[in-house]
Amino acid sequence: MFKKITKKGGMNQHDPYEKIPKARSFNLESDDLVDGGDMPAPRLSKIAGIEVGSDKSPSLRWDGFDKRTKSFMVTCFDPDAPIPSGFWHWCLYDIPLDITELEAGAGNPDKSKLPIGAKMLKNDAGFAGYIGAAPPPGTPHRYIFCVTALGTPELQNVTEDSSIAFSTYMALEHVLGRAFLTVSFKRDGVVELW
Repeated sequence: MFKKITKKGGMNQHDPYEKIPKARSFNLESDDLVDGGDMPAPRLSKIAGIEVGSDKSPSLRWDGFDKRTKSFMVTCFDPDAPIPSGFWHWCLYDIPLDITELEAGAGNPDKSKLPIGAKMLKNDAGFAGYIGAAPPPGTPHRYIFCVTALGTPELQNVTEDSSIAFSTYMALEHVLGRAFLTVSFKRDGVVELW
């Protein structure tokens, strides 16, 4: 499901979904991303210093999910960020059942392309919206886009002030399936850690 990328020194990077309960898979596609491919320039982060980036979320569409589904959650996560918790780039939740496609830019902070009924949480950069890829120079990072089918129309106890980690935890008991699309990006250069 995930490409293993080897870090210098031979350490394999982990699968962040390995330790949570397994769920049925379904289909996830994008006009902007190719599973296993490279993150394209518009999906990189100008905010975080990549000049060609535009922090524009990709288009996504999904089907084949469980018939008991009542809502969806969409996340983008970098498990390879050089911090213990990884880095959450994006989260939409309480996406109504009749929404099975997001246009490019649905993660704009102005929420102008956000589907009616859907809610957006703050990413790890501190704002509600999508922030593109901008890893430190060195090894490639994976960006895991996940659509989660949920058996509840809305997540209880999740508010606009909740963290993405908390919202994914609160979703666990309602998960009916997950669909993944993973891309990667490597920034040239060398990082001096000390």
